Amino acid sequence: METQGWRSIGSAEELRELLGEPKPGAIDKERTTLHALDRAWLAASPFCLVATSDADGRCDVSPKGDPAGFTLVLDDTTIAIPERPGNRRADGFHNILRNPHVGLIYFVPGRGDTLRVNGRARLVRDAPFFDRMVVKGHRPQLAIVVEIEQIFHHCAKAFLRSELWQPESWRPDALPSRARIAQALERQQESIEELERYYGPSYAEGMYR
Repeated sequence: METQGWRSIGSAEELRELLGEPKPGAIDKERTTLHALDRAWLAASPFCLVATSDADGRCDVSPKGDPAGFTLVLDDTTIAIPERPGNRRADGFHNILRNPHVGLIYFVPGRGDTLRVNGRARLVRDAPFFDRMVVKGHRPQLAIVVEIEQIFHHCAKAFLRSELWQPESWRPDALPSRARIAQALERQQESIEELERYYGPSYAEGMYR
């Protein structure tokens, strides 16, 4: 890649000089235990992103979603995220086995602010609390249990700039369908008709199998 004319940042001092100092409120809002409002947010959230990295710093971000309240609060400093059937790559899980540090962002549809959680994770293959995470008769395959080290609410500026929740800004047809992307990049040997059936209405029926 051509980088002529780029001016890179090479130090924390240079970065701070460019951005300025954070406001006291941005620092002071960090906490280490769940507040009642955090619990309410988790109870309303159906979706989060889980960021991990391996021992060498290679990163992965994985989406997790279920009915609102899918993240179980175990106590004031511990939460559990159920795992459902997926593509079995388990990139984030392999990372956790090598490096337990994780970062989570919880979304509530229509809300621009988010809840951020950083902490240390471990993988649990079974526990009594799994019975509390049953959806449509299915217990989770495993759970990510996170010991909270840092938690705070994040402002809505990114969502406002992107107009993420503004339906009039949505352009889902600007890109090929999932079936056509899969045929082009991943499943070239299958016909578009087969893939459209696979990713059609019946796709949702297998989410918990």
